Amino acid sequence: DILGDEDHLGDMDFKVAGTENGITSLQMDIKIAGITPEIMEKALEQARTGRLHILGEMNKSLTGAAEFSEHAPRIETMQIPTDKIREVIGSGGKVIREIVEVSGAKVDINDEGIIKIASPNGEAIKKAYEMIWSIVAEPEEGMVYTGTVVKIVDFGAFVNFFGKRDGLVHVSQIENRRLNHPSDVLKEGQEVKVKLLGFDDRGKVRLSMKVVDQTTGEEIVEEKKEAAEE
Repeated sequence: DILGDEDHLGDMDFKVAGTENGITSLQMDIKIAGITPEIMEKALEQARTGRLHILGEMNKSLTGAAEFSEHAPRIETMQIPTDKIREVIGSGGKVIREIVEVSGAKVDINDEGIIKIASPNGEAIKKAYEMIWSIVAEPEEGMVYTGTVVKIVDFGAFVNFFGKRDGLVHVSQIENRRLNHPSDVLKEGQEVKVKLLGFDDRGKVRLSMKVVDQTTGEEIVEEKKEAAEE
């Protein structure tokens, strides 16, 4: 307070905060009409000298980063598109309640799409984050994913490959040979590697297995595909 005993005889009360690299904030109260650039320059230099001295003394007492207790409360923030908020909350809050129950973390979301995930358990936060991400993220065309066969039909197999997202592997995209039926090589619950080819006119996902090495998960280059077909 500029009226207090500690500085009532001075012309200004000037506070500067910052790091070794520069100033992060400052605050000034003055009793006079103004100050000259020379006074301001001198005040900032004195503040810099004092700041570096204090930081130097603090560094002498610091031996390294303190261990973060596994029981200490943690909070992680993520931003999602506002048009995805409804999907994360679900009808009557069903989805967000499931995320909380399954992960064990506390989850709060505001109207701007900012989600705060809190828990003393890092694994709980990670689980909640992954569950939310699987809802709001969009699969990328051309990427390879690991999925699970959820349904087999005459014309192909439906594979769950991205969160709750399913896609169709047409029978012609299962192997580089003609199949009588997808069940010749696939069964429900089987883990497979698929490449996202794209989306049809109705937005349905098109997947392929035959362009991905089912052992390594790597995409088969053209030369290998030609050799396999021969």
